[in-house]
Amino acid sequence: MTVDWEPDRYERFKAQRAEPFWDLLELVHRGGIDRAVDLGCGTGELTVAAADQLGVGRMTGVDSSPAMLERAARHGRVAVDFVDGDIARWTSDGDHDLVLANAALQWVPDHRGVLERWVAALAPQGQLAVQVPANHDHASHLASVDVAHREPFASSFGGAPPADPVAANVLTPESYATTLYELGLAEPHVRLQVYGHVFDSPADVVEWTRGTSLTRFFKQLPHELHEPFVDAYREELLSRIGTDGPYFYAFKRILIWARKA
Repeated sequence: MTVDWEPDRYERFKAQRAEPFWDLLELVHRGGIDRAVDLGCGTGELTVAAADQLGVGRMTGVDSSPAMLERAARHGRVAVDFVDGDIARWTSDGDHDLVLANAALQWVPDHRGVLERWVAALAPQGQLAVQVPANHDHASHLASVDVAHREPFASSFGGAPPADPVAANVLTPESYATTLYELGLAEPHVRLQVYGHVFDSPADVVEWTRGTSLTRFFKQLPHELHEPFVDAYREELLSRIGTDGPYFYAFKRILIWARKA
């Protein structure tokens, strides 16, 4: 069955999700950004913010979710447009001054190959700015994997639940730095940063992951098993992180920036 993203659920924590975006934007050098792309633009609000803050002449947001693109269309204007596309295959002919991807690259495999295509899209002195989560080893992610191997859910996955894309696809910070160097980029900046989100209750983590990481399970589970899966996940997660609030959710992310020589 096809399950699309839920923009309202995703944006429940939009302030927290935007924190690494603003940090990523601080790495981008201002001036001379005529053409830019935001790969995995989501609801488009941050795409427009980036275009405004960076003085972009023409910004295009790319996403594959109909629901997200429908929401993004509300933000479209003369200098910003949104299109359907596969970020893993996206490329262009060396004519972009900025390729931006915030919390999107983790969903696709072969990061070296994808980054090579994105770098090929950059004009001379063009900039690459990417942010990916690196929190696959947190209880919030491990608990869902454990529940997915139990019945009645495991049968719906054919015995092999969908892998955590962060665990499967995201490289180490040093691997990204090496990749940027090998692709001929100058001044590579790669850092691992821990964001601390304070929630009223540990149960809020369930709603956080429900808007992102859990979507891969919903795509394969029958609709009638969605809520039972969330309930089982909530029980397993809280058994690991406790039930007392407030809860400090430590979330690791990798921020990447470099310039084409």
